[in-house]
Amino acid sequence: MLQPQLFRDYGPNGLQVEGRPSIRTLVSGVTASLALIDAAIEAGADAILVHHGLFWRGQDGRVTGWMRQRLGRLLAHDINLLAYHLPLDAHPNLGNNAQLALKLGIRMPEGPAGRFGDQSLGFLGERDPGTLTQLAQDVQSRLMRPAIVVGDPHRQVRRVALCTGGAQGYFEAAIAAGADVFITGEISEPQAHYARESGVAYIACGHHASERYGVAALGAHVAGLLGLQHHFIDIDNPA
Repeated sequence: MLQPQLFRDYGPNGLQVEGRPSIRTLVSGVTASLALIDAAIEAGADAILVHHGLFWRGQDGRVTGWMRQRLGRLLAHDINLLAYHLPLDAHPNLGNNAQLALKLGIRMPEGPAGRFGDQSLGFLGERDPGTLTQLAQDVQSRLMRPAIVVGDPHRQVRRVALCTGGAQGYFEAAIAAGADVFITGEISEPQAHYARESGVAYIACGHHASERYGVAALGAHVAGLLGLQHHFIDIDNPA
């Protein structure tokens, strides 16, 4: 369904740690942290589905410290770990971008007209006209955390580009695509200057906060298809 073979990604997608062969209870969460693994054990999980898995390109490769703790818990309790990174960002219905757009009332056209950036990971759509301040307040209310906002607070914003997580590098492509505002999880030093100089507003609403909704939607969908019990567990993260 997610077609991971189509993406150039930073780590392996799919089954990362093999556990018991029979799955009845599925727990989903954003990141395969020790806290999520422990909560999944408490919930009786047979499998954990996450957006951020254990293994990333360029890692040291040794099983020590935090990696030993996480792997040790999974193996000791015979729990499967499945992770989907960019394929989950990109899915047109269940993905992080699609689910955040739905939550914020952003209407996304189907096909190439609703995409921008490398590997078409950025989403581009429209929202009922309102000021940047109104949009930022809505983002903060719905995601339940403060956001960093750069731009004219009184500017009318209608055309919205978004790419969840650490997608600050997509801002220039969002500007080129004709966006009034770009929503993502993080901001780095250059993007504040780009926003001021281009007139395109920038909202950084948290890496974790912006990516809570895709994996929860995917977990619920898969559980419905297969007749599983499903629990989404949100482990708070200030980043």
